[in-house]
Amino acid sequence: MTSPYAFTHALCRAPARSAVKGIRADGGPDPDFTGLLAEHEAYVATLRDLGLAVEVLEPLDDFPDALFTEDVALTFPEGAILLRPGAPRRAGEVAHIREPLAARHNRLLEMTGPGYADGGDILRLADRVIIGLSARTDRAGAEELAGLLGRLGYRAEIAETPSGVLHFKTGCGLIDARTILAVPALAGCPQFEGLEVVIAPPGEEPAANILRIRETVLMGDRWSATHALLTARDIEIRLLPTDQIAHIDAGLSCMSLRW
Repeated sequence: MTSPYAFTHALCRAPARSAVKGIRADGGPDPDFTGLLAEHEAYVATLRDLGLAVEVLEPLDDFPDALFTEDVALTFPEGAILLRPGAPRRAGEVAHIREPLAARHNRLLEMTGPGYADGGDILRLADRVIIGLSARTDRAGAEELAGLLGRLGYRAEIAETPSGVLHFKTGCGLIDARTILAVPALAGCPQFEGLEVVIAPPGEEPAANILRIRETVLMGDRWSATHALLTARDIEIRLLPTDQIAHIDAGLSCMSLRW
């Protein structure tokens, strides 16, 4: 298996104006579209600055959540997998990502159902892939996805996502190949055995959705205690604004497909 964060390419989608009506679990106010667009543009610019070749697809006004490309597919150097999103209104997004992925990957696999899986529930490690069961990823979907991952040469394990955590990666992210940043509820995850688990500071649980890109960790700019925690470990960090995407239950990992 290749490094879980030595990416060379990324595929993003510009937010449509309808994105302010994106899915959210607990209601709350709509994000400001101008601010949301600025956050997305800063994210894309950062990926490019870190050396990735980034392509940005056109917005899809009929699909408010389509800027979160990671939820509808998985991408690896060996190929890509089309997923079956757990939110019914996102099912149509898969057709719009199929052609861009087929043009960039020699091998394209696809879930057929009846189960569901969201990319936000998939954490790639150095030696395996963890699939988290959640409200958006059921066991049938996880088992089908594990089989597809095996066809690309990746071993998969299925984990439980704690209650109150939307996606598995809402509550954890890679600091490095052997170290996880996680919310307290995921500290004892059996699939993390053999790894070092660093707990997000109290009150900064959303900071756990970090994104490692090559030698740099991207994280939200509001989480000063987490920033200090990682800086003390001599980690290179880029801080990005996430105020507006947080209104629609999103973070840094979901805004790109990377390989």
